[in-house]
Amino acid sequence: MNSITTIAFDADDTLWINEPYFQEAEKEFCMLLEDYLPQHSVSQELFKTEMQNLNLYGYGVKGFMLCMIETVCKVSNNTASLELINKTIEIGHELLQKPIELLDGVQETLENLKGKYRLIVATKGDLLDQERKLKNSGLLDYFHHIEIMSDKKESDYQKLLKHLDCKPENFLMLGNSIKSDILPVLEIGGFGAHIPYHVTWTHEQHDLNLKHTNFMKLEKISYVLNYL
Repeated sequence: MNSITTIAFDADDTLWINEPYFQEAEKEFCMLLEDYLPQHSVSQELFKTEMQNLNLYGYGVKGFMLCMIETVCKVSNNTASLELINKTIEIGHELLQKPIELLDGVQETLENLKGKYRLIVATKGDLLDQERKLKNSGLLDYFHHIEIMSDKKESDYQKLLKHLDCKPENFLMLGNSIKSDILPVLEIGGFGAHIPYHVTWTHEQHDLNLKHTNFMKLEKISYVLNYL
């Protein structure tokens, strides 16, 4: 770990709360469509629609809103009222206006690392929404660079490292998703630190029993300080 010069942080559910808000919104949405299908069936239809549209919409609230509207049309066989569509849009608007609640130890950890390492944010999601959240988080001054990525595959991290002029062996990624934040970074020769979060989107779930010399599992974000 002595070779690390650049530390990247995922944002949602690593720096602040995110997925619980999505799950609350989904529950509210599924209740709206109870007259058509049981809630768990609506949830399955929504997830299926999200997966079908991922390459078109990417990640984030706006894509989620469009998938909810499409699910309304599917589930209702195009008979849903405009009122139901409007209520669906309202759920999305509420999601876009959720407060930013930092996770435990985030600010203290960044304070400890600032000036010693080049700190960046590497996150997926909608550009405007992620910029808003970063601005409202009060954390912007800690970061040298913000990268809002359309995806987090090996090629995306390679592009990021090239932009940063950083070798993989000098790069550490911290995040709550093994699939997006850890595996691609390990594959290109970087270091990955997994910080488990109690709620994870189904699409991001992965076997947590990972063994790799460049991998560490942290119970809290502040525990990274013990390795650096």
